[in-house]
Parts: sequence; C-alpha cells; structure tokens
Amino acid sequence: MGRLYDATWGRAFSAFYDRAFAATEEAGLRRMRRGLLAGARGRVLELGAGTGANLELYPPAVERLTLVEPDPHMSRQLRAKLAEASREAEVIEAPGERLPCGDASFDTVVVTLVLCTVPDPAAALAEITRVLAPGGQLLFLEHVRAEDAGLARWQDRLEKPWRFLGDGCHCNRDTVAAIAASGLRIDQLERERLPKAPAIVKPLVSGSATLPT
Repeated sequence: MGRLYDATWGRAFSAFYDRAFAATEEAGLRRMRRGLLAGARGRVLELGAGTGANLELYPPAVERLTLVEPDPHMSRQLRAKLAEASREAEVIEAPGERLPCGDASFDTVVVTLVLCTVPDPAAALAEITRVLAPGGQLLFLEHVRAEDAGLARWQDRLEKPWRFLGDGCHCNRDTVAAIAASGLRIDQLERERLPKAPAIVKPLVSGSATLPT
C-alpha cells in the first residue's frame, strides 16, 4: 500500500511541479538558473533535469546536451517540452547513482535543486566525478543546511514531513560538504536565498567545482 501511495503522490507531484514553482521562478530562481548556466560549455550532462526548467537557458557554448531524469512522470513532461524547444538534447531515464555514460565523457555537469533529493548523494557525486573529463566542471544550485543553528534545528525536526511533501527532498543536507568530500575542488560559492519558499528550504548555494587534472 505504501509503495502504491508513493507512486500516486509522485505522479501528482510531477503534475503540479511547474505550477508550484512558478512564483519562485519569476521571483528570482530563473535568473539564478540563467546566471549559473552561462558557464556551461562543451559536452553537458544535466542530472535530475525534471520537467526541463533549464532547457532554454543553456548558452551557445554547449556543444551537446544530455538530460538525465529518473522519474518516469517527470521525464514524460521533459520529452514533451523538448519536442517544442529550439534546442536538441538526449533524454536518458536513469538514477543519478548509476549513470549509463562513459568515463570522462562530459565537460560540464549541471545539478539544480537535485542533490537534496537523490537517495545517495555521495554515490551520485562519485558518478559525476567519473563522467567528468579532467578539468571538467560541476555547476550547482542547491538548497542546503542552514548556517544558522536555530534554523538548522528546525530543518532537522521537519525533515521527515518535508521529505514526504517534497517527494524525497531532504531539507537539511550539507551539500557543500558533500561536494568538497567528493574530490571536486570548489572554485566559486555564493550563498543566496530561495525566493518565495518555506524558511527550511530558503538557504541556497550556487557555484562551480572542478575535477582536478
């Protein structure tokens, strides 16, 4: 019964995802996405592409775009959006912890509001480092564990109910530490706030990390 309920909620969550985030996108999130993706170059892999919020924001420096999305309901919407888009891309339905991609096959990997949700972020980051070419970059935009101790305690208290409502989203993950522990070198890091969002998911980071040569 639990698995059926989860599947039903996942289908509903994907159906209203774009509408639920519309105000947040308009209030600044889309601007943040565009600024981050301006640095994408070469062969690009987007992990957890969702319904395609980043699709039209990639710059001309992108030579080839591959979109990975594990959720079948999200990937269905992603393919529909791609069919009407001006950009070409390949869609792969696979988990971030097991990417069906060759070693050192991408120059840029992109994650936006993704590492909060993957079941095993350390395994996903290990896959990211595997598929990145030496000197390749990870571009990230993620909500994270708060630096403020009081807010962090609330994130811990509300993590379980939020994870249900957010279809697997963990509001208290220290994603910056996880990226640093993966072997990637963090080159740029900016702390921002997710607009029009509950307090427990407002702390936001954006930046880039490089795979050492």
